[in-house]
Amino acid sequence: MAVLVGKKAPSFKAKALINGSEIVSDFSLDQYLGEKYVILFFYPKDFTFVCPTELHAFQRRLGEFESRNVALVACSTDTEQSHWGWLQVSKDQGGIKGVTYPIVADTNKTISTNYDVLVGDWDFNEDGDMVADGELIAYRGLFLIDKEGKVRHQLVNDLPLGRNVDEALRMVDALIFNEENGEVCPADWKEGSEGLKDTHEGIADYLSKN
Repeated sequence: MAVLVGKKAPSFKAKALINGSEIVSDFSLDQYLGEKYVILFFYPKDFTFVCPTELHAFQRRLGEFESRNVALVACSTDTEQSHWGWLQVSKDQGGIKGVTYPIVADTNKTISTNYDVLVGDWDFNEDGDMVADGELIAYRGLFLIDKEGKVRHQLVNDLPLGRNVDEALRMVDALIFNEENGEVCPADWKEGSEGLKDTHEGIADYLSKN
């Protein structure tokens, strides 16, 4: 599994559903450079079971991300037509109707590959036939990207393990706190907590009080 933290987030252009209904052909994270932080999160499949709980959980907290100047973007290896179809299904039927942030269609699996969250692998056998090991879908990867396009946090869960939206928000708050105050964020830090100066004196003072 590649560690992308500290590196430029892989760039892409792909089809995506935006505003819960509109298909665009050239969606890119480049539109946010210099303007917004980005939470890019991958999920395995449309029309499944854990995935809608995550997509709705992020939608419920969308205003909190937007208040922090964060763009939420989801991505799976399904087609844009599959995304659209799932968006027509109501929440009580297991659908994602009401989700409004962009959902990217990584149909050729290049985005998942470049972010190193693709389950399985593919190759060609001795007869020249393409063979695949696994379903070639995405793990539950999440990447926090700063305004300069650099990955500052990544988390990758296995397929059965849903993510915690509170933790995603906490990491956004920690990044903003560090950028604005120049202090680092100790274990279990959350918004409103004390940071610490990145010095021997700073850590000694913090530990003496905690």
